[in-house]
Amino acid sequence: MTDHMTPDVVRLADYGPAEQAEILGDDPDPYGVADTGLAFLPKEIHFGVRGEDGRLLAHTGLRRLPFTVGGVDLVVAGVGGVAVAPAARGCGLARAVVGAALDHARALGPRHALLFCRPPLVALYRRLGFREVPGTVHVEQPGGRVVVMPLRTMWIPLREGTGRPDGPVRLRSLPM
Repeated sequence: MTDHMTPDVVRLADYGPAEQAEILGDDPDPYGVADTGLAFLPKEIHFGVRGEDGRLLAHTGLRRLPFTVGGVDLVVAGVGGVAVAPAARGCGLARAVVGAALDHARALGPRHALLFCRPPLVALYRRLGFREVPGTVHVEQPGGRVVVMPLRTMWIPLREGTGRPDGPVRLRSLPM
């Protein structure tokens, strides 16, 4: 895939360990988050790009999540599982699959989308229009525990003129 081609993003019927391995190989921690000790929810809606040979080259998942910011309860579109095969990086595939997920999220109704990422990926998501959530973000974990999210939290408005409410931030579920 060359960088001047527009990738064809499709909605995937399934995305599990086999599809993830198709993109990222057999790495037991391909997203580099195992050391956080967090439990994550699976995504519910999946988008991907396949190469000419049919191999899956990129993926992004989406899930609606309950969120509270400054005491205001919201539903956000959680974006996660962003993956691009190493040989296909730099070709705009992350932009394509994340863009398709955000377009779909707009149709679902939430006013904001949110993702969690490791610090080295902040610049990539900034280029895609995401902004860092300032301050501490709390997320739920099994057994009713609420913990501080050790990953960076980033958000993007899904509607013109939508700002992010100010105040304490809490995901009222496991992260995605």
